[in-house]
Amino acid sequence: MNINVTGNPIDNFFVGGDWDKYLDEISKVRKELKPDNQIHLTENEAQSINKVFDRGNEEESDKLVGSKENGVESVPVEEKIIEEVTEQEETMEDRTAGVEPNSDSDFESCSGRYIYVHDLPSQFNEDLIKHCRSLSEWSNMCPFISNFGLGPRLKNSERVLLNTGWFETNQFMLEVIFHNRMKQYKCLTNDSSLASAIFVPYYAGLDVVRYLWNSHRLMRDYYSLNLVKWLRETPEWKRLWGRDHFLVAGRITWDFRRLTNGDSDWGNRLMLLPESKNMTMLTIESSPWSQNDFAIPYPTYFHPSSDDEVFQWQNKMRRMKRRFLFSFAGGPRPNVTNSIRGEIIDQCQATRRKCKMLECVPGSNKCYKPVYVMKIFETSTFCLQPPGDSYTRRSTFDSILAGCIPVFFHPGSAYVQYLWHLPKDYTKYSVFIPANEVKNGKASIERILSRIPKAKILAMRDQVIKLIPGVVYADPRSTLETLEDAFDITIDGVLERIEQTRRDISEGKDVSDNGEEFTWKKTLFGTVGEHEWDPFFARS
Repeated sequence: MNINVTGNPIDNFFVGGDWDKYLDEISKVRKELKPDNQIHLTENEAQSINKVFDRGNEEESDKLVGSKENGVESVPVEEKIIEEVTEQEETMEDRTAGVEPNSDSDFESCSGRYIYVHDLPSQFNEDLIKHCRSLSEWSNMCPFISNFGLGPRLKNSERVLLNTGWFETNQFMLEVIFHNRMKQYKCLTNDSSLASAIFVPYYAGLDVVRYLWNSHRLMRDYYSLNLVKWLRETPEWKRLWGRDHFLVAGRITWDFRRLTNGDSDWGNRLMLLPESKNMTMLTIESSPWSQNDFAIPYPTYFHPSSDDEVFQWQNKMRRMKRRFLFSFAGGPRPNVTNSIRGEIIDQCQATRRKCKMLECVPGSNKCYKPVYVMKIFETSTFCLQPPGDSYTRRSTFDSILAGCIPVFFHPGSAYVQYLWHLPKDYTKYSVFIPANEVKNGKASIERILSRIPKAKILAMRDQVIKLIPGVVYADPRSTLETLEDAFDITIDGVLERIEQTRRDISEGKDVSDNGEEFTWKKTLFGTVGEHEWDPFFARS
């Protein structure tokens, strides 16, 4: 049951690490309650915050951190989903209980690769799953929780997919999928002193999505502030002040970077907290101006359980007859400044038989049906990937999965994002057409793509198909033998980054994330010199 509490914004809300000051600021909100601004809280959340208001001391706030009474207990639940998730958790626990090296060879193979997983209070992960009906105001997210976060299995009725390994996966389920993959990671340790890295299994995206609309900013920040408070008090945190910790947030970085204190402003401030800036933060879209923010692939619909499934799919994509030169799956963005989607749709419609469109408009749900999306990409040579509401799209990874060469219009859509998973030389697997040239009518997409030599196209497609294993997340209930999936590549990247951070600290270098304007350029090119992409990333 939801209740409404009213309140006025605070002009200077403190979002740093001072918990006492945070409680003081929330108390001010309570004293200034008026009926013109609304906060939407669950009944137990309101009761929990009121306990802090009434007693106003840190001892009581400590009790709230990790309390099972806190959170969304009053929200109706899907009994079937809860039963299934419970069974899944028990099965996974049986597999991973007491995972430790049992031989000298195991110890040697895991040297420098041990990961310790924080046992967080359930409000930060399990409770969010159990109360899946509260995750969205518009749709029931419970079915997408099934199969360890992969969602319902897909049938291959139209022979577009394979008979196994395909699921109706929600694009924002990454943190659930990643956590379940982590549970079977071969180098887990129960001894944090052995660990090279510490994983924080906080479902940040599932948390914040409950409060992104029609909610007071203090409620949006409530759980992330509780999280960093909990972390600060652990002995693992105090060793490197979190610089060996990493966290996966299954939404774009901008959902966690609210810059102002207005209630109408988007997101929470998770990634702007001082503690968060010490951690390695993994998202489906990162900030080009942050040193600790790294993008990893969106979940696709394909979650193989064996190497053979991957090889079978790759061979299928190599044999596909691609009748269309290019295609676009998406809708217009008339309210987004400088969006080129309108021009792309116009150019596609003008080419008649050379471009295939799957238009995502109100009243049509084909864009949300995997079989329609994959069918159009499997029959296209190039797939257009313009920015949407942000730089990146899940569609990029759907097109790679289909062996369709992605065409980007902004370097922020992939080139400065997925540094561990995609080649630094973007010309090997994609085409870049500057958005401004499309916007001002100077670039004909059909003409540019038609002039690419056939040999070049074949080489690019071969590269795209080779990328498939590294951009999909394997089924958590199985392991790939010879291939590395997106999870494996991510873990390699995290461990390497944390080891480099340790070396930098020992050498006295500054490892803080100062949000430098040219972070993207340093990472890609190792220089801050003038570059043709500078206009795309001007902070103004």
